[in-house]
Amino acid sequence: MTKNQRRFVTLLGAWALVFGIVPAANAMHIMEGYLPVGYCIAWGVICIPFLAAGFFSIKKTLTGNRRSITLLAMAGAFIFVISSLKIPSVTGSCSHMTGTGLGAILFGPSAVSILGIIVLLFQAILLAHGGLTTLGANTFSMAIAGPFVSFGIYKLCQKLKVNRKIGVFLAAALGDLFTYCITSFQLAMAYPSEQGGVAASAVKFLGVFAPTQLPLAIIEGILTVIIVIALETYASPELKSIGFLASEEV
Repeated sequence: MTKNQRRFVTLLGAWALVFGIVPAANAMHIMEGYLPVGYCIAWGVICIPFLAAGFFSIKKTLTGNRRSITLLAMAGAFIFVISSLKIPSVTGSCSHMTGTGLGAILFGPSAVSILGIIVLLFQAILLAHGGLTTLGANTFSMAIAGPFVSFGIYKLCQKLKVNRKIGVFLAAALGDLFTYCITSFQLAMAYPSEQGGVAASAVKFLGVFAPTQLPLAIIEGILTVIIVIALETYASPELKSIGFLASEEV
């Protein structure tokens, strides 16, 4: 690792130390015990094939290029840092940035499922954010659904020859917003409205999340672009090795 790369990783670590540890009050994903047992089990089972695919994806990446572990760790740290900054939004949940768009862009959405569940486990056990019973639901919304949308948006922008920075911004921001669409649906399924059922309940949850999540999604998009610019400056060989940059761009 070069001097500039060590400096960048040190700066990111310091940022994580300062901003990653926050008070736990009213700052959670879907919290422990909030979902009925059946829903907890169902969402956990749904996550299993995605997690298996993520494990093999990361194994393949590291087998082919051991140097990519630095970028992989950085992507995981980014998820942890900005998903720890939470704004209370509705009983049983909250609004916060996800950070998963960066990992999805660099390594694909499958790998992010592993990074995401590690972060969620750490937050649930040590920071009292989220919970073990709701781990499956939180993993699906933040570490599976959102990253797949981010990856799809970024690839679409590439095909349309959209400027890379704009593509990164759209991928991160829209992936963040989709995460909360899924969270609203998960909460609505567990607690449907007496008048209107699941659909009406989902609209209500989305209405509560929107005022805080829309600006947070924009902020996440901007932060992700800044991180990508920094990586292009200080870690271009690593970006080339994972296929993010073409040879002529290095």
